[in-house]
Amino acid sequence: MNINFDKNNNSLVPVIIQDERTLQILMLGYMNEEAFAKTKEEKIVTFFSRSKNRLWTKGEESGNFLTVKNIEIDCDNDSILIKVIPKNVVCHTGSFSCFGEKNSKGFLYELEEKISHRIDDKVEDSYTYSLFQRGLNKMAQKVGEEAVELIIESKDNNDDLFKNEAADLLYHFLILLKAKNISLEDIEEILLDRNK
Repeated sequence: MNINFDKNNNSLVPVIIQDERTLQILMLGYMNEEAFAKTKEEKIVTFFSRSKNRLWTKGEESGNFLTVKNIEIDCDNDSILIKVIPKNVVCHTGSFSCFGEKNSKGFLYELEEKISHRIDDKVEDSYTYSLFQRGLNKMAQKVGEEAVELIIESKDNNDDLFKNEAADLLYHFLILLKAKNISLEDIEEILLDRNK
């Protein structure tokens, strides 16, 4: 990664922070070479604070750290995109993002991760884990039941019931994917290939 820190007079490059799961933009900051090196080494986002005139690790006071999942450099080598898993809210105002509240677009990835944690951590009082324990046949049967219920609701005019059944189907589908060790991204890649 050859970043051109000399392009601007202040040796800083803009850094876009994006939620790795939902792709929601969380904030914009700036890095110098030292902040970038620290971020890569520690896998926690560190900026150069222009107001404090020093390195500043996001979350150093609040505990709301940004764990680095992926770093990309733009085509001109003068700006950075960092995909992260935020520990909590990102904005100092208490908002999820500096650009607003958490949106539902891309939430399926966050839900997929929660489902995975409940199963991997064997959360005993979790419906997700109890269904997983009942085996693959029961999980597949549940997806089938939810699909049938969705079909039934599609023939009526109650949009709320239809949307709730669609949500139930997606939820149980994600549990089945976990049981098969297949990710939502794997399915998206197939759809993307079909679209080419």
